[in-house]
Amino acid sequence: MADPISVSAKTITDQEFFIGHKACPGCGGSLAVRLALKVLGPRTFSVLPAGCMSAVGFLYPQMAFTSNAIISPFPGAAAMASGIAAAARALGLKNSHTIVFAGDGGTADIGLQALSGAIDRGDRLIYVCYDNEAYMNTGIQKSGLTPYGSRTTTSPAGKNRPGSISHKKNLFEIIAAHDIPYAATASIGYPRDYMNKILKAGRVDGPSFIHILATCPTGWGSPPETAVALARQAVTCGLWVLAEYADGRFQVNVTPKTFTPIRDYLQEQGRFKHIGESELAAIQARRDHRWRRIRRDWLRKGE
Repeated sequence: MADPISVSAKTITDQEFFIGHKACPGCGGSLAVRLALKVLGPRTFSVLPAGCMSAVGFLYPQMAFTSNAIISPFPGAAAMASGIAAAARALGLKNSHTIVFAGDGGTADIGLQALSGAIDRGDRLIYVCYDNEAYMNTGIQKSGLTPYGSRTTTSPAGKNRPGSISHKKNLFEIIAAHDIPYAATASIGYPRDYMNKILKAGRVDGPSFIHILATCPTGWGSPPETAVALARQAVTCGLWVLAEYADGRFQVNVTPKTFTPIRDYLQEQGRFKHIGESELAAIQARRDHRWRRIRRDWLRKGE
């Protein structure tokens, strides 16, 4: 594999390992899978629980994965990956990788127990959560990673409800609390940052975790052509933090000097069209509170 500094859109291999899928136009999850497999290469075993990527990638006879891939039970993707990693080790396979691609519901909700167990056992696997912020494949229902104020089919917006009444689980720090060897957040709006984090994860002799923001035009009510720009805007407005955890320390990869307006980011998405000033203020207050803590606890003085 290439050195992290050389992994970019210009230097990444032309070989495709996830091609011909049936994902919606502008699907961030499919981009997350495609880029990860291009970094890791052909000796990669992919595990996917029920979700968008298993639905669009395993449509016989047009199978999208050109390397080994399997669908797991919804709650057991990490457990199945543990078994595959153990089998690869028993067979003496060299330079191979085992990776999970799971959505936000299959990670933060249904699959959290199995993921926690795999980390606790120290299994050598990479777990990627492509977070499109709802159960998109089954009807756009609210998940534990659906943001406050977002309208979904199970958190409708009305006169007395802002949509989702809870904020996103802090999944990155939940995983870091396991003292995992390596964890990171990413965004499809920053592909080189994501690819370098996949490369780092592939070099870890143990479990690693990457939580990537993956826009969903269908569920977000946004134009497909804005998918990458929106994922970048989520970072610049401060609602998504690019960071890493290793050796017991957090590192922030992008620290905006000034935030772009949250309103501009939200208004490009149909799921937030209904929110008013009070909801916007609550979202901004939550962002500001988190960044005060990040600057206090994660960033060294003078950074």
